[in-house]
Amino acid sequence: VQLQASGGGTVQVGGSLRLSCTVSGIVFRRKSMGWYRQAPGKQRELVAGIAPDGSPTYEDFVRGRFTISRDNANDMMYLQMNSLKPEDTAQYYCNMLYVPDTWGPGTQVTVSS
Repeated sequence: VQLQASGGGTVQVGGSLRLSCTVSGIVFRRKSMGWYRQAPGKQRELVAGIAPDGSPTYEDFVRGRFTISRDNANDMMYLQMNSLKPEDTAQYYCNMLYVPDTWGPGTQVTVSS
């Protein structure tokens, strides 16, 4: 399984970023997927998940600000992040939901105040 997250960067508070995840090695359209993040000194945590049919779930700390989506035809997943806060600063990863596979390198998101 290969999971490549991209689209990170440095933005100011209140800004937006759109992360992309390219997936290969699995039957993507059958898998529930998730975006995760890990801030320095903290454990990795789930941010949002998406079922094969596109039904999303969000952790409370991003609900209303982030939108997860997927493109089953092209084995891609996205995370639109709006109204970014300094506490959103972290390395962001994509992986399968419930039973994550080997973690890719992720993409860094930095929100500056």
